[in-house]
This record gives sequence, C-alpha cells and structure tokens, in this order.
Amino acid sequence: MKKTTTKLADGRELIYYDADESAVRDAADPRPLETPGALSEIRRDAATGDWVTIAAHRQARTYHPPADECPLCPSREGRTSEVPAADYDVVVFENRFPSLSSLSADAVGHITGSPAPDPAALRVREPGVGRCEVVCFTAEHDTSFAGLGEAKARLVLEAWADRTAELSTLPGVQQVFCFENRGAEIGVTLAHPHGQIYAFPFIAPRTAKMIAAAADHRRRTGRNLFEDLLDSERADPERVVLAGEHWTAFVPYAARWPYEVHLYPNRRVADLTRLTEAERAEFAPVYLELLRRFDRLFGPDASPTPYIAAWHQAPVLGGEELALHLELFTIRRTVGKLKFLAGVESGMDAFVNDVSPEAAAQRLREVAS
Repeated sequence: MKKTTTKLADGRELIYYDADESAVRDAADPRPLETPGALSEIRRDAATGDWVTIAAHRQARTYHPPADECPLCPSREGRTSEVPAADYDVVVFENRFPSLSSLSADAVGHITGSPAPDPAALRVREPGVGRCEVVCFTAEHDTSFAGLGEAKARLVLEAWADRTAELSTLPGVQQVFCFENRGAEIGVTLAHPHGQIYAFPFIAPRTAKMIAAAADHRRRTGRNLFEDLLDSERADPERVVLAGEHWTAFVPYAARWPYEVHLYPNRRVADLTRLTEAERAEFAPVYLELLRRFDRLFGPDASPTPYIAAWHQAPVLGGEELALHLELFTIRRTVGKLKFLAGVESGMDAFVNDVSPEAAAQRLREVAS
C-alpha cells in the first residue's frame, strides 16, 4: 500500500491509499475555497451525562446532488470535486462540513486541556474539538461496498486502521469511530460509496455502556465479557451466520434491529491497528459475503438494503476490556417496510424487535452465496 498525503485548497488534509506503490498523486486542487472558521461545541446533558454535539453550520452541507455533480467522484475537465485526481483507489479527506474539528477550539472561548467542568454545573459546554473524515471506498459512483473486490475491501480496512492510529494521537481525541451509512432511508445525502470517521473528544454513550458491562462481568466472573459472548455463540451456533478461521459473524441474542449481525475477530483485540496479517486477509471475503447477503435478504426485486456498519473499538485511554467488532444492521424489517424508532425506542431507548434473532440468522444463512 502507498499512502500519499496532500492538501485541498482550503487547507484540509487529503490522503490517497493506493494498491500500486508506483502511483503518483500530485494533482492540485484549483478551487477558490475559503479557509473554514470556528465551528461546533459539545454540551453535556445534565440528566444523563451524555455529550451532545451542536454543529449548526452543517445545515448548509451538500444534499443529494445529481450524479454528474457528485463531490466524491474524481475531478475531470470542466468539473472539480473534493478529489483533485482523475482517478483513485481509496481516498480519505477532512469533511468540509464537520461536526467536530480542531478549529472548534475557538468556538466557545477556550482550548483543549482547560480545567475539567464542574460536575455540579447544569450547563456545561466544551469546544467541539476532534476531526471528521470522509472515506471514499472507490472512484466508481454506481456501485457499493458489496461490489468491491477483495483487494479493494482490504485496502479500505488498511485505511481504517491507519486513520485509527493517526487520529488517536490528536490532542483531545478520546475515541475513533469508523462507520458507513448506506441508503437514502438511513439519511445518506451523497450516493457515492463512502463512509466516515469521527474522532470524538469524549467516549460515546454506547461505548461507555459496554465498558461498564465488561467491568461488571469481570468483577462477577473474572473473565472477559466479549470473549465469553463469542465463545457462547460459537459453542451453540443457532445464531451464527458465517464463521471463518479468524472471524465469526452472528446475530446477537438480544438483537435490537430486524436484521443485525456482529462480526468479531476470533482473537480479542482492542482496535483495528492490532489485527494480524492473517486476520486482515480474511476480513475482506467474510465482510463482502455478509454485505451481499444483506442485499439478498428481501428478494431479487427489492432495492439495495439500507444499512449502518459501525466499528466498535476501545477508546484511546481505558476500555481495555472492550473487544474490536463490527455491528451491521438494517432498518428494513420486510419488503417495503422500515423499522421506525418511534415512542418506545426514541423516547425511552427501549428497543422492540419485530424479527426474532434466530429467524434472522436462519434467513441470513439461507441467502448465502
């Protein structure tokens, strides 16, 4: 893999990841872009302790442009995009409309490293310091991650791992989150195959819950929660969807979504950077098979399945009990019907699943390649 780092016209970083070591990436960005200003802040919800990001400037972000004006396609004569090159393998760049940014240090009048807020205060805010990046999986506009070859999928994994390593060293960053939103039903505003990476200045609420559950399990049993979960699923494989030498995919016992699969390396590691060569090599065929099964769930006449794919990995500091894994789920519950988060889910964060996890696992086995 060859990595080439450059700058866009407004100073944002852009990184090419190429399979060909001889690739040359020297195209300049000719656009007359202004340097971004101070952006967002985070506010603590006094009732829950969770941090909420306030990023009002994102209202102006690009929304469903026509294919010939896609900002994620390579640039061509007469039309420039976020990627100056005429072609690329995988490319990562700082989001033009980020929820979190190093520039946000000026937004609320103080900088990273300031004294911790008074825990008794009801109105606590901090600068939205962090980083948001876009990961373009391919230069091809009319495809999806499932349409990538194994070599390209492996290159995306290498990019995720590299960004995890680099972003974890930024001042104020506590957690790195790699994810993909796919489909208009999910809320995707750009159709080009891409994902995102958030470098949070806090530990996300779901991660904090996992860390607390793992600590409680360790106190009660002396063992690691995630190792026990994986061992349990492999020992009684009713919900196992796909199993390889290095990875296992299963529907969780208490799945929240109609079709939800968790993909774990069989060896517990904290984050993407710790994966071995063998684990990285097997990831691509296993993950591509999972995505292709998702697209076959609802029959040949259904539109591509909308989904969210979310990597869960340990925070920069702490969370040693956490195990790297990917959670893949769709909000579609059957043909033409979506799982909406209404009163119970949105109001109380208490999920009700319309599909049994065992039936979901059986269906995902039925649609194997």
